[in-house]
Amino acid sequence: MRDRELYARLLGIAAPWHVHDVALRLEEGEVHVRLAPEAAAHECPRCGAAGLGYDTRERRWRHLDTRQYRTIVIADVPRVRCATHGVVQIAVPWADAGARFTALFEALVIDGLHEASLAAVARRLHLSWDEVDDIQQRAVARGLARRPAVHPQLIGVDETSFQKHHEYVTVVCDLERDVVLYVADDRREDSLAAFYEQLSVVGCATLDVIAMDMWRPYIAATSAAVPADEGKLVFDKFHVARLLSIALDQVRPTEHRALRPTGARPLAGTKYLWLANAARMDAARMDAARWRPFGALRRSTLKTARAWALKEMAMVCWQYVRRAWAAKAWAIWFAWAARCRLPAMQTAAQTLRSYLWGILNAIVSGATNAWAEGLNARIQAVKRRECGYRNRERFRHAIYFHLGGLDLSPDTLSHAHPTS
Repeated sequence: MRDRELYARLLGIAAPWHVHDVALRLEEGEVHVRLAPEAAAHECPRCGAAGLGYDTRERRWRHLDTRQYRTIVIADVPRVRCATHGVVQIAVPWADAGARFTALFEALVIDGLHEASLAAVARRLHLSWDEVDDIQQRAVARGLARRPAVHPQLIGVDETSFQKHHEYVTVVCDLERDVVLYVADDRREDSLAAFYEQLSVVGCATLDVIAMDMWRPYIAATSAAVPADEGKLVFDKFHVARLLSIALDQVRPTEHRALRPTGARPLAGTKYLWLANAARMDAARMDAARWRPFGALRRSTLKTARAWALKEMAMVCWQYVRRAWAAKAWAIWFAWAARCRLPAMQTAAQTLRSYLWGILNAIVSGATNAWAEGLNARIQAVKRRECGYRNRERFRHAIYFHLGGLDLSPDTLSHAHPTS
């Protein structure tokens, strides 16, 4: 009698259900807890209407372990005939519909997945990889279904690599709430257009800032969906610095190869010094033995030093707060870049000139896509923890699971303990 009362309390069992029997199976390493319904009218789980009893089906669920023994909940679950929905199985209070695990066990798996990989959680709980993956996918589906319609004002759009060979997914995040709103395959125009369609015309109208890199398909999708998009699109400092860093990293190896026949190797081993953030490169943060020679290099007549100075001068343009003054500063910079005789930097300058309107928007608004870029690093950390993904759908689910800000708890627990 005591064991039945104990498990009734542990499982939270109440009328019309009761614990009928508890059996310890030593050879199987399991505790079987059999539940039974009391004679009572049953309701259709879809519409709540009372239905006539039809038959019963035995169901089993894995529950939280009892010490070293797996706990298996067993019940003959009635099916009812509903006038509207036909023959359906009634809902049980300890597990979600269609689940093979109790809600408390699924919650344990979900908590574990926030800390470890699918494989590690599967090993720890003696589950298969597919069982853990199914729990994760069900959790994401619940979270997305529960998420209320959002009308963000500040969003960031970025791509992150799925696999090698330039395979990407598009990620849209809410820069105010720091959560992922949307994930789509590839980085085509229709990848982002689907998000705007999902957001609706009203939602697109409420957008104030859309931060992204200078990728034409994203710009085209935004221009087609968002009113007055040129006043809302911003190309922030990070993306400008990245474009100029790429150009700088083309100048350096070219010059290094040109100097090799002379025997001079001033640029050997300096790649990351030129690409580092100059504002953080001081004696306190950097090895003095490397910093002092770099100081002489950047003041030299090397082409790479000239390209570095152009990159750093572009960063100074972000110190302005008025659009007119910022535009004048960029005009001076463009004139200098045009005369620099460095083809890679000149090409980068032409790209920046064509997108100057978005750069000025970023300077004036102070908006940044920095969180989205940090998000990219977190996504890559999730991918490394799982040793990569071969399936795009699983990759999308992992991003939503870890960074979507979703309510992932089983429906049974959410109904019992509503979240705010």
